[in-house]
Amino acid sequence: MHIIIAADSFKGTLSSLEAGNVIKEGALSVFPGSSIEVLPMADGGEGTVEAVLHCTAGEKAVFTVTGPLGEPVQASYGRLSGNRAIMEMAEASGLMLVPKEKRNPLLTSTMGTGEMIARAMEDGARKIFLGIGGSATCDGGMGAMEALGFRFLDKEGKELPGRGDSLSRVDRIDFSSCHPLLKETDLVVLSDVKNPLCGVRGAALAFSPQKGADEVMAEELERGMVHYRELLKKTFGRNPDDIPGSGAAGGLGAALSLFLGASMVSGAEELLALSGFDEKIQKADLVVTGEGRSDAQSGEGKMTGTIVKHCARCSVPCAVLSGSLGKGWEILRQQGALAVHGAAWGEEIEKAMKEPAAYLKKAAETFFRT
Repeated sequence: MHIIIAADSFKGTLSSLEAGNVIKEGALSVFPGSSIEVLPMADGGEGTVEAVLHCTAGEKAVFTVTGPLGEPVQASYGRLSGNRAIMEMAEASGLMLVPKEKRNPLLTSTMGTGEMIARAMEDGARKIFLGIGGSATCDGGMGAMEALGFRFLDKEGKELPGRGDSLSRVDRIDFSSCHPLLKETDLVVLSDVKNPLCGVRGAALAFSPQKGADEVMAEELERGMVHYRELLKKTFGRNPDDIPGSGAAGGLGAALSLFLGASMVSGAEELLALSGFDEKIQKADLVVTGEGRSDAQSGEGKMTGTIVKHCARCSVPCAVLSGSLGKGWEILRQQGALAVHGAAWGEEIEKAMKEPAAYLKKAAETFFRT
């Protein structure tokens, strides 16, 4: 019996690789003679580089970039065959890099993300896949563009730093010094966020509170973002709010699309293609996937639901084993999962968060016995 375990990360507890190995342990305790392969999965967020490098013959490049608060931080990206690279903005500009007491999206910058892109291009990458989840920023992508040679000037012609508090002051953009390799490079943004740049569903009002903004800060950022939007409309002849996902990562989505011509795609679909998933499962008797919590959203572009649909399309049995199940998890059965299980229910969920491996292994053993 050949089993492939292709779990997403169990957010806040286990990485995709850790979760896969725990499920493998549970499976081997029931079927000790089975052939079991672990394929870590991610949809553009946390663990994306690790997952793709595990499934391909890529290697990791480690270097120093400018962190969200201007301090040096260590970041990495994955080098893939065919002059390709894969990276996560969270490595350079992520919320996890900012202590809770210092979280203020007026002062954070995406500069390190731009430095990562520049480094990959200078290392030879001509197609870059960029996951933009988990950002600490709301700078409209100004910091990243600054790192790539674009200059943001105020009314007096003075250069502004690429931060949230500069959005309301930028008067024009100087393109004369942009990185020469940008013209030769294709950028693919991995994101399932469809929010616009401005408004109640936009970068500032919908997302900045998660990054440390209070109500006053969020309103200030929104005023700045509206001003920035009008400048982008004037500069590029296109309304950023008409671009699905322009509000992703504090407005970085808008900058990547307009300044760099990036395409924005479903992270789950693109990463399954990158990892050669459909080909790998052809000889499997069973695929097991899962995530921290499965609910209605799991079937709407998330990795777990996407795997279920791919398995159904390839006529390969697929089961879901997640940390817990929330409202609407039944959509996964409707999409083709032969079984959907949760490792913990009700009051047990809090305890399982503290002992995730133990609960997941026990659930895996129970699942494989049934």
